[in-house]
Amino acid sequence: MNKQPHPIMVKYGIDAIPYEYKDLNFWRDTLKGGIQYLHPTTGFLVTGAPDDIWINEDGELIVVDYKSTSKEEQIKELNKEWQDGYKRQMEVYQWLFRMNGFKVNNIGYFVYANGRTDLPAFNDKLEFETNLVSYTGNDSWIEDKLIEIKKCLDSNIIPEASIDCDECTYEKYKKSF
Repeated sequence: MNKQPHPIMVKYGIDAIPYEYKDLNFWRDTLKGGIQYLHPTTGFLVTGAPDDIWINEDGELIVVDYKSTSKEEQIKELNKEWQDGYKRQMEVYQWLFRMNGFKVNNIGYFVYANGRTDLPAFNDKLEFETNLVSYTGNDSWIEDKLIEIKKCLDSNIIPEASIDCDECTYEKYKKSF
């Protein structure tokens, strides 16, 4: 690698370069396990597969996740409820790297590729506009959540169904098919 910033880093003034590391391709591959941490309190093997890792001049890793969509407006911030999962995903990635002994910047980035809807014809070709959305992660919730999940799994009491849970909704209605 030539240790040069990617054009999107230059465009948005991000003082970083792509991170070079022997395990980078392994971390990106969910089928091989991604980056992993065996949580000692619960015995859970927590894994994640970030799309990219950058490094700044302070030696901090910057987690980068790529998203593609096709919306009328450009995605410039993470302010919609459907994006909450993206935020948690970023925070888990940041936490995993910290648990593996890396110095990690709290700011991560989402590279959004937005399919253009303003073109007169499709012509068998998709065109995208790409922009960068920064997000300041806070992984302080993860430890407590893992312990909560472990307690739930070890309990003899089945938790109440939630209307916000896709799996609960599926279970409720699958019997009617």
